[in-house]
Amino acid sequence: MSDDTKPRSHGMKSRSLTRSHGRLAVRPTHKPRELLSETPDIAGAWRAKIITLFPESFPGVLGHSLTGRALQEGKWALETIELRQFGHGKHKDVDDTPAGGGAGMVLRADVVGAAFDAARPGTPMDQNRWPVIYLSPRGKPFTQAMAQNFAKAEGMTLLCGRFEGVDERVLEEYNVQEVSLGDFVLTGGEIAAQALIDAIVRLLPDVLGNADSTVDESHSNGLLEHPQYTRPAEWKDRTIPDVLTSGHHGNVEKWRQKQSEDITKQRRPDMWERHATKDKDS
Repeated sequence: MSDDTKPRSHGMKSRSLTRSHGRLAVRPTHKPRELLSETPDIAGAWRAKIITLFPESFPGVLGHSLTGRALQEGKWALETIELRQFGHGKHKDVDDTPAGGGAGMVLRADVVGAAFDAARPGTPMDQNRWPVIYLSPRGKPFTQAMAQNFAKAEGMTLLCGRFEGVDERVLEEYNVQEVSLGDFVLTGGEIAAQALIDAIVRLLPDVLGNADSTVDESHSNGLLEHPQYTRPAEWKDRTIPDVLTSGHHGNVEKWRQKQSEDITKQRRPDMWERHATKDKDS
């Protein structure tokens, strides 16, 4: 991705109130590049502030489907803060060599700290109400339970890392939580940030339309989801299990529960052990 033409940071300047959508205050704010029209910036909506070297990466996939529609309707809001604007020198350097030697480069504490300061206005200091997250492979694994907690917050600030990481002092100073999508390494945090936001936004009120969709799915109840089927009734000599077309809802639920348990035992024995222990304790 080219770094030659960097767009200006979105949402950094204050704007006067010009519209009302019937609830709270509405401020017009420009969408990131991919979304050319304006999105309503409704006070009180869940917000994501993203610190990144590549603001043009957003909203990315978040601008499509249900999350994109929710963004356009003001059910959540997105603001990017370009890290490069806080860089030093002629080339706006944001990184430097690691203390003690070693390969790669490290994001500077003074640069990242300035970006965190720019993201702070209008955000609560309480980490429960407004988490500050650094997408990092050494972070705590992201889970559905974490997504549910983050969805209850007012919003969050996300730092998309690059290079070998970020100066530890800035993580300590701003009480930053490190979160990982899994045991692998990406070239940067932008993809991880989009995945994390997607998992949260879909849990916000009225985003999915059917609230039950977030309850009866993998990880929501400690088990993986049961198999799903739809029309045609027969495909390549494969048929839908008879129980699903029997009309007996009790048997359907029992079948789905057993399928979830069997799949979890087979594919995620770690999850099954936690689930079985929880049931035993209760």
